[in-house]
Amino acid sequence: MPAVQVTDLTVRYGAGGEVVAVDRLSLSAEPGEVLVVLGPNGAGKTSTIESLEGYRRPSGGHMRVLDLDPVTEHRALTGRIGVMLQRGGVYPMLGPRRVLDLFASYYPDPLGTDTLLDLVSLRPVAATPWRHLSGGEQQRLSLALALVGRPQVTFLDEPTAGVDPEGRRAIRAVVADLRDRGVCVLITTHELPEAEKMADRIVIVSGGRVVLEGTPQGLTGGAASGLSFGAPPGLDTEALAGALGPGAVVTETSPGRYRIEGVSGSAATAVVANWLAERRADLTDLATGRTLEDVYFDAVGAAPAGDPEAGAGSGRGRGGHGRRRGAGR
Repeated sequence: MPAVQVTDLTVRYGAGGEVVAVDRLSLSAEPGEVLVVLGPNGAGKTSTIESLEGYRRPSGGHMRVLDLDPVTEHRALTGRIGVMLQRGGVYPMLGPRRVLDLFASYYPDPLGTDTLLDLVSLRPVAATPWRHLSGGEQQRLSLALALVGRPQVTFLDEPTAGVDPEGRRAIRAVVADLRDRGVCVLITTHELPEAEKMADRIVIVSGGRVVLEGTPQGLTGGAASGLSFGAPPGLDTEALAGALGPGAVVTETSPGRYRIEGVSGSAATAVVANWLAERRADLTDLATGRTLEDVYFDAVGAAPAGDPEAGAGSGRGRGGHGRRRGAGR
């Protein structure tokens, strides 16, 4: 049985429900699986996760978390899930040790405070008030608070936002440990490299619907030809295509991110490097084949100008090959 099951979830906002944030969205996640949900602002990620956590009553569809309804059986579910907010939710004058001790008192069998402090590398600042912690330290404390009750399902909202490389490595290790212990982990993030490193499976959401899903390897492994590279935005893509030769097509998929189709190999790589050097434009990276970023922007296109979720939050402090889903899902 899936740890999380969502079928045709619909979330509407506005007095008459005229704004559709989630439009018949379906997804599932298994025990011991790390599922990463990607999507632009306004895609419906936050509304979906808040519904699964039981903090938002959806307009339609069905949800089960650990075979419980998150809204009508919320009290029975809260002790079995962990929720990491993107920011906030902590008394600013309390240090990590006192906060963890407080939250531990809410659970019958909590993880020990010292264990959690070591797990997220916060023992050196255990007595430092929350407001004096760095952004990365605050994020790691939020992660520890999500784990204190030994959850069976954990929801992590942007867990690596503002975290330094050492902290990111620590968070990835915690997520891997949760997976190994059979915990289902749902992560929402905008950080594609972190998603690729942590996910067993990725779901890409746009316009309130799932538009693509698959394993990281499956999503990026379907087309090994072509090149992707980073450089200053606004390059003359037609001129670069001309330098690459017949059949080359160069597209700026997002500002400062370029995709080359029709040519590949070391010769094409040299042409790109030389062409940029002649124009004193820095080449930030270059990859053969399709990256997750390529797949993501192919799936979602440009981010929507408006965000139907903005201002609609619950006050909780939230600031194989890929399989394309049918439009009616």
